[in-house]
Amino acid sequence: MNPNSIYEMFHEVCTKNKNSIAYRYKKDDKWLDVTWDEQYATCLSISKALIALGLEHDNKINILSNTSLKWIQIDLATVNIGCVCVGIYASNLARDCAYIINHCEAKIIFIENAEQLEKIAEVREQLSGLKYVVTMEAFVNKYDWVISWDEFLSKGNAVGEAQFEKRIAAVKPGDVASIVYTSGTTGVPKGAMITHRNLLFASWSASESLLIEDEFINLLFLPLAHVFARIILYVCLRNNVTIAVSEGIDKVADNLKEIQPHFFASIPRIYEKVYEKITNGVQDAGGVKETLFNWALDVGMKVSRLQQQKKSIPPGLNLKYKLADKLVFGKIKAALGGRIIYTISGAAPLNKKIAEFFHACGILILEGLGMTENTSFTNVNRFDNNRFGTVGQPGPGIEQKIAADGEVLFRGENVMRGYFKNDKATVETIDKDGWLYTGDIGEIDADGFLRITDRKKDLIITAGGKNIAPQHVERAIRSSRYLSQVVAIGDQRKYLVALVTLVPEEVKPWAVEQGISFSSWEELIKTEKVHNLIENEIDRGNRELASYESIKKFTILPVDFSIDSGELTPTLKVKRKAIMEKYANQIAAMY
Repeated sequence: MNPNSIYEMFHEVCTKNKNSIAYRYKKDDKWLDVTWDEQYATCLSISKALIALGLEHDNKINILSNTSLKWIQIDLATVNIGCVCVGIYASNLARDCAYIINHCEAKIIFIENAEQLEKIAEVREQLSGLKYVVTMEAFVNKYDWVISWDEFLSKGNAVGEAQFEKRIAAVKPGDVASIVYTSGTTGVPKGAMITHRNLLFASWSASESLLIEDEFINLLFLPLAHVFARIILYVCLRNNVTIAVSEGIDKVADNLKEIQPHFFASIPRIYEKVYEKITNGVQDAGGVKETLFNWALDVGMKVSRLQQQKKSIPPGLNLKYKLADKLVFGKIKAALGGRIIYTISGAAPLNKKIAEFFHACGILILEGLGMTENTSFTNVNRFDNNRFGTVGQPGPGIEQKIAADGEVLFRGENVMRGYFKNDKATVETIDKDGWLYTGDIGEIDADGFLRITDRKKDLIITAGGKNIAPQHVERAIRSSRYLSQVVAIGDQRKYLVALVTLVPEEVKPWAVEQGISFSSWEELIKTEKVHNLIENEIDRGNRELASYESIKKFTILPVDFSIDSGELTPTLKVKRKAIMEKYANQIAAMY
């Protein structure tokens, strides 16, 4: 299948698989099925309604919503008629929403609920180019400039098939399908123009790299405003794979057991949380349970290492592993639904120790690599050919190389057309030969496996001239159950220090056991015993690091870094510059 537009791919899948289940979603505590035939009809209705409102080729459409079936339907309906879908994170503040709406010149925005509508109301007077605001669900609305979903759909009744056919025929492979705004860790977000060709190629290359069977079901819970979720969406569309749309991040644990997916994609933090919950629970239980778990994990690690080396498992070890699976690992796999073949990790580096832990438990995490500017896919470890600590080999049709300064470069039809209204940034990112400069520092081994060591702009160069990857340091330190967040600092300094936040649910019970009296969280974290606890935890993490990488001093902050405070991006990446400016006094005190 070599379609020229997303509509061609969508139409072919819907026509060939009319009665197959395309999507599942939950309503009134029941999972409901949507066939490809029903999906096509709904998307057609939305497309016609957009045409009726006067949306023309290349007009921009915003979606301000959490991941939902309707988000998917609006996206497909938009790109099918040559319009451009621009997602906005549901976590964005009103001012950030206004920036994206105005910058992309959106004509219409779809709103999930009353909370999101209030953000638009707050900045409505600043949105001179926005013509329509449409609600995605029924809720009490006090504004006369808002159109309900049913009212919106009804407008499409006046649009005939000929108008629709004319619009889909006008779409070309190089047309922009989506503008995806980068997280903005270093400043103002940039809008990456992702074309139909980009999405079609990336979904094909990723499909060729992944094990996908006809009966597979995927659970989708990542935010669709992020291109990582979108490429998963298009991979599943291309392969007629059923997507179950999660109720939300707080319901993922329940949805996994209900849906029993064969695979899902996630960011590393989710795997870290599951790992922490398992290991902390075992440690707290102690006794026989801890002894049994440690035995099983030791057996699993031995099996995992042999599998990684593609060696056979001795009969005795295999028997022990089956027992370990029955007594321990089976429960962990059941928590993920019980049918997981593999999972995918992307958007940030995955701690190698966590990948090894899950594989020992019988759960394979395939780490991959992608960024907004290359349609979220360049590399992924294969089901039958993977190496922990790497992001795998590139997908078919994608070239990779390392520049003289260590930066990772890619070339292929997955590379964006450029940044919207920002030619200067485009030229700085994509050279005349089509190579995309990623900003990542990495190494490629003899078999083409890529290992990312750091972000070029985040690289710490100490006063002694040592180059240090802060993410590597932070992952080692953050493995403690008591530490929530860690930001390493030390550029042009003699040694590294860290700003850390703690996990109250772990530290408070520990403090009670230690007989520490406290009237507030702020008082507790200032006590000498808590300081000593965290110092010991950091020292333990330091043992995994070279001496020049180790954290020498630290400051405990009372609250986690957050999106609202401007310290994290919507994808939970650290805004180092903002944090260093905000906590300049605390940092200076450590030196």
